Amino acid sequence: MIDVAIAGAGTWGRNHVRAFASLPGARLRAVCDSDSAALERAARFAPSARLLRNFDQLVRADDVSAVVLATPAARHAEQARALLDAGKDVLVEKPMAMRAREAEALCELAEARGRVLMVGHIMRYHPAVERLVALVRGGDLGKVHYLHAVRVNLGRVRTDENALWSLAPHDVSVVLALVDAAPESVAARGASYLQAGIEDVVFVNVRFADGTMAQFQVSWLDPRKDRRLTVVGSKKMIVFDDRDPAEMLKLYDKGYDRPPEYADFGEYLTLRDGDIHVPKVEMREPLAVECAHFVDCVASRATPRTSGREGLAVVRVLEAAQRSLELGGTPVACGATG
Repeated sequence: MIDVAIAGAGTWGRNHVRAFASLPGARLRAVCDSDSAALERAARFAPSARLLRNFDQLVRADDVSAVVLATPAARHAEQARALLDAGKDVLVEKPMAMRAREAEALCELAEARGRVLMVGHIMRYHPAVERLVALVRGGDLGKVHYLHAVRVNLGRVRTDENALWSLAPHDVSVVLALVDAAPESVAARGASYLQAGIEDVVFVNVRFADGTMAQFQVSWLDPRKDRRLTVVGSKKMIVFDDRDPAEMLKLYDKGYDRPPEYADFGEYLTLRDGDIHVPKVEMREPLAVECAHFVDCVASRATPRTSGREGLAVVRVLEAAQRSLELGGTPVACGATG
């Protein structure tokens, strides 16, 4: 049994409390939050867990070997460092840090201490995304030309981070897994309509060395909820729609073929408009899968799918995008700002 504690039992942290309270192989020892109402809610899911209001108590807890950090993003780096220094394994929610140099320091510390450091990029544990990654890496789509992701909603407005840092980590993590390469440059434009200095809507363009391009649109100021990722390849195309439970994945046998020999331009490209296939996906709750993976990694000392290094790669993209935002959309070399 892995003895786990959760720091932060608010909007998202309460879901971690629920997941770990019933997770085989884990024993939820403590929940920490400065908000009494959050602790009262947590007690309903985990009545045997100690309720703590001081984070330092959690750092010093001898009966806790692993901690989930679901606190505000601005505190992730500092708190993760304290936990790693105390010899605890850590699952830190996204983004793992607000600066690449802080994320890299966490990776180095975890590696030096032999601790498991995992980042809560939950979409990497979504069964449909797992299938999507398998299809792309298996070559079903051919060479990936470009990807575009949309994550918009008329939803919760954040005051401690903009839409880029709040929403984009999900899709950036998935795209990096699909392309399996570090971006070359990032350009971003956004606007602050509700709060000065905090962008509500952001458009990000990412370019890779092999010519692959990815486009991200994130906003919490949109009339409808939309969560889609489209991947266009040289052989086929696929769409992941998280809002369509019956057909989350649609594989399109569409594109252009180049015949081996041609006499004129009209014969050079031939349109292919084939079938649409809906791959079967056995759904499981992504958070439950993520939490179980963390417990397995702690028990076996394996490297998580969304390791600290994977989290660092995502933060580098976000940091470059933030710098581009500040420069009015000027492309920024990825990794050059950290």
